[in-house]
Amino acid sequence: MRPARILVSAAVIAALCAETLPLAAQIPLGNPSGRGQTVTPAYEGWYPNADGTLSLSFGYFNRNFDETIEVALGPENLIEPAEFQGVQPTSFAPRRHYGVFVVRVPADFGERKMYWTLTMRGQTLRVPGHLHRDWQIDALKGEAGDGNTPPVLRFGAGDEGAGPAGAWGGPLAARVGEPLNVSVHVRDDGVGRSHFVAGSRDGSPVNLTWFKHQGPGDAEFAEPTARVPASGAEAITPVTFSEPGKYILRVRANDGSGVAAAGHAQCCWTNGFVRVMVNP
Repeated sequence: MRPARILVSAAVIAALCAETLPLAAQIPLGNPSGRGQTVTPAYEGWYPNADGTLSLSFGYFNRNFDETIEVALGPENLIEPAEFQGVQPTSFAPRRHYGVFVVRVPADFGERKMYWTLTMRGQTLRVPGHLHRDWQIDALKGEAGDGNTPPVLRFGAGDEGAGPAGAWGGPLAARVGEPLNVSVHVRDDGVGRSHFVAGSRDGSPVNLTWFKHQGPGDAEFAEPTARVPASGAEAITPVTFSEPGKYILRVRANDGSGVAAAGHAQCCWTNGFVRVMVNP
């Protein structure tokens, strides 16, 4: 286990890790308000995968308290080199969000870097992703030696996944204005109970939160949050789309240790992504 780093506020980390373009046009933190502010991309760190590849984890800080910002894929929402473009969100919910997606790179990525650039409201911020040893994180196991691991997700008969890289499902088919039931199977080790969340005989429950990750219109979740037992269960939420097109939905499953206290380990939560094709 590596020594823990000194923790500072999420907002400060996001600002320090980002490169400003142009510098004169960007106030790194700015004054938070309800609306009208920008989004800073954040690099969380990297971790190894069982197949020898490496996952670079990214999140973001939306300075607004109640404004979700949309930035389509393209020059204003860009990951470079181009081979890694397309997995980042286009919808940014308010405040700080850790480990929203990963970019998987080959084992020989070495000292190369990739960049995530966001441009909005006349300001551009770019954050580098890299494999510096000080940025290795324990995304697949807890840092305190308690054996805690992230929840495990699965969509239908698809592969299971855990951690920020998570699991993928779909594509599903839907129609504008007609609710689509999206289901995900969740299980956890039950370790990592929070002082603020009551556990049970099956261990600390898993908390689910749904987001629109990508898509041209609104995705309204009838039940955007849910709680399931650690022993394993299927959670179903209806979602309704406002416009036709390709969407990606994200569900975040965090155990009792809580995603808000991400810290150095960036553990223990899991992302699930499901593709949906919405027809008129």
